[in-house]
This record gives sequence, C-alpha cells and structure tokens, in this order.
Amino acid sequence: MSLPVAAYSARGWETVRSERLSEARVVSRTSDLEVRTASGAILVYTSRPVQVKVFSILGQLVSQENLPAGVSQLSLGTHGLFIVKIGDMTCKVAL
Repeated sequence: MSLPVAAYSARGWETVRSERLSEARVVSRTSDLEVRTASGAILVYTSRPVQVKVFSILGQLVSQENLPAGVSQLSLGTHGLFIVKIGDMTCKVAL
C-alpha cells in the first residue's frame, strides 16, 4: 500500500543558505547541478533555474517544482528511497 502524496511533503521546496550544503552528503553532481541529502531533506544546488520532480520508489509523484538558481530544499516527513529527476539527470536518494 503506497502513501498518499500529502504524506510525503511537509512544506514543499524552500530556498536555503548555501552553508547548508556543507553539512549534506553529495548524491549526484554535474558541472552546474548538485543533489545532496541532510536530516530528512533533499537539497538541490543549481546555477540556473530548473524543473525538479521527486518520485517515491513506487513511481508516485511526490513533488514537482520549478526552482530558481541557488540552493533549495525539500523536507520530507518520512524516510525511504526517492527518485529525483532534473532535466537529463536522474538519481536515487535515500533518506
């Protein structure tokens, strides 16, 4: 039985300070994009605006958002495996 989308996302994406990246573990990196995890959150650093999609491991869309350049985080109310898709990059994230 899968959880409803509302069970995954507590507040949605929010902009955070770049210092937050230093305490996060790198999951995937390209020349202009980084995906990291820290304390039950997914952090995305990007040098340009991007569209981010986060899926549960079962394929259910958890979040879809257009993020500005900078550092943004999605705090999730649960632990588990998630798939993050940003443009051509796709990675698996464990929280």
